[in-house]
Amino acid sequence: MESPKKPYPSEKSILHPRNKHRERYDFIQLTASCPELKPSVILNKYGDESIDFFDPMAVRLLNKALLKHFYHIDFWELPTGYLCPSIPGRADYIHYLADLLSQNSKYKTTSSHTVRCLDIGVGASLIYPILGYKEYGWSFVGSDIDKVAINAAQGIIDKNPALKDKIEVRWQKNPKDFFRGIILPGEKFDLTMCNPPFHSSSADAQSAALRKLNNLKGVKTKQTILNFGGQANELYYVGGELRFVTDMIIESKSFSTSCLWFSSLLSKQSNLKPILALLKKLEATEVKIIPMGQGNKISRIIAWTFQPTPAIHNSVLRHLK
Repeated sequence: MESPKKPYPSEKSILHPRNKHRERYDFIQLTASCPELKPSVILNKYGDESIDFFDPMAVRLLNKALLKHFYHIDFWELPTGYLCPSIPGRADYIHYLADLLSQNSKYKTTSSHTVRCLDIGVGASLIYPILGYKEYGWSFVGSDIDKVAINAAQGIIDKNPALKDKIEVRWQKNPKDFFRGIILPGEKFDLTMCNPPFHSSSADAQSAALRKLNNLKGVKTKQTILNFGGQANELYYVGGELRFVTDMIIESKSFSTSCLWFSSLLSKQSNLKPILALLKKLEATEVKIIPMGQGNKISRIIAWTFQPTPAIHNSVLRHLK
């Protein structure tokens, strides 16, 4: 007996209201913008056009089509084995940061101030700087400890002339540093952002990927299919997400006057309490927790500042007193 056709909502309501990807993918439009995608378009078991999300090339071509159709990026390529991001979720992070800035009159849409953002771990895809510039006209510095990723990101900039004066990439020579060696003396940023490594080891990353595949495909498999790829530094950090974000927060204190809002994605709810306790100890003047949807799960942005703000809200920290 055939499975009944799955009813799809007209919009993905879990995404930010300004996200261009709330509606289902229109493969007629996407293949018109990027003909390379057409051979990868298939009919799923419900008779709807889709792609095989376990096919790494199909996923890359979908991203390439989305970037070309919605953001007018003509060239976008990744080195083999590097992380291929999910664009709708990445766009949400940008939109929520824009909302955060809009609470300050300096950043109203009528302002002539150009927002400067630092992306820690920009990766080969350059995805956050592309989206931030295309959606809001922000300028970016993107840093990474991986020289191959930096070179790939620079290649995307070089082959998209509109990006050249808006996005700069810098190689972080010391893998233990986040801001040192990247933020230059006297340099100011309005925002920093980061999508931290989630896992604590290679084995942890492989095991989690295998569980995800088994759950999605409904069958047991012993081989991990890396449909989104990822290098070691993109996937894991000794101590996992909590250690990574903790180290970044501690170092951010030394750059308190260099940036208004520091931020990071934080996937694990259990990591929130120790992070908030640390920010209280370091005397952050304001902390924001911004819920956001990431596919089938709920994630969050943690944002903090050490600078005086027009309205300081400590309700997030109150339960820790």
